[in-house]
Amino acid sequence: MIFIDEAVIPVVGGRGGNGCVAFRREKYVAKGGPSGGDGGHGGSVWLVGDESRNTLYHLRFPGALEAERGRPGEGSNCTGRCGKDLEIPVPLGTQVFDDSDGEMVGEVLTHGERLRVAAGGRGGRGNARFATPTNRAPRRADRGGEGQERSLRLQLKLLADVGVVGLPNAGKSTLISTISAARPKVADYPFTTLVPQLGVVARDSWTESFVIADLPGLIAGAASGAGLGTRFLRHTERCRMLLHLVDLAPLETSSAAEDLATVEAELQAFNTELMARPRWVVGSKVDAVQEDRREELQAAAEKRGLPYFEISSATGKGIQELIAAVQRRLRDLSEEASEEREADS
Repeated sequence: MIFIDEAVIPVVGGRGGNGCVAFRREKYVAKGGPSGGDGGHGGSVWLVGDESRNTLYHLRFPGALEAERGRPGEGSNCTGRCGKDLEIPVPLGTQVFDDSDGEMVGEVLTHGERLRVAAGGRGGRGNARFATPTNRAPRRADRGGEGQERSLRLQLKLLADVGVVGLPNAGKSTLISTISAARPKVADYPFTTLVPQLGVVARDSWTESFVIADLPGLIAGAASGAGLGTRFLRHTERCRMLLHLVDLAPLETSSAAEDLATVEAELQAFNTELMARPRWVVGSKVDAVQEDRREELQAAAEKRGLPYFEISSATGKGIQELIAAVQRRLRDLSEEASEEREADS
């Protein structure tokens, strides 16, 4: 499946049906009068949250997405049938913008949530609506209204409990493939992960499972578009907490503290709120650790007041301890959010 997180789609609400001009013609009923029914309303276009989808690929090259038109009214005061709504499934976390002015229309965050993005036209009134004591045989009816037509820009921000960030080749893909059923590409060269990968982690039972996202590696200048740029940085905004992986294996290019600071600078430049989010420093590849880098990274995490963990995806060292700690932290975050909602209500 190709990962597509942006799409532009044209949507058109259904046109309303025309009103009817008719007069009652029935035996033994004198002067039956006007009996033209109203036209049916046109269908609307809705975006519907679908938890089974995680990409906008199905909307990559759409034609005009138009709801059904309303049927015209008929005689004997029969109202035309309303047009059927058009429902378009989208992944959770989809934001919707008007492509003409960039104004946000709304977002879809939960399964089954519906967002109307194009209203259907109103059905026209039949001539029975225009009858008055002084105009008992009106010969006029309304035409159906045009449906709303607009171009929408959809932008997906993946919904995940935990986001894994770090420089390229920090071990993010190996970690997520070890603790979940996700199978991202793993290789010994940078930028093997070109699209975000989602995995579900369940340590003891599914009751405390959580969703983890492997986000493509960040480099200096990513917030300005370097490397994979802001295209995937925005996915971090939906994560409840971040795991910041730093390679502990010997590297000649930079120090562990510099690696940590590089990604922090990009998160800060992209969205300052990300630095206030729960974030843990995780030293990866501890099976090939360089002691100087370990001590340096521990000192950097302590200076920032961030929890520090060490793991090895190759040997499994520290993996279960990390998962258990993440589950406890997510549980605490859920309880805190519940208390805040109760306080607000």
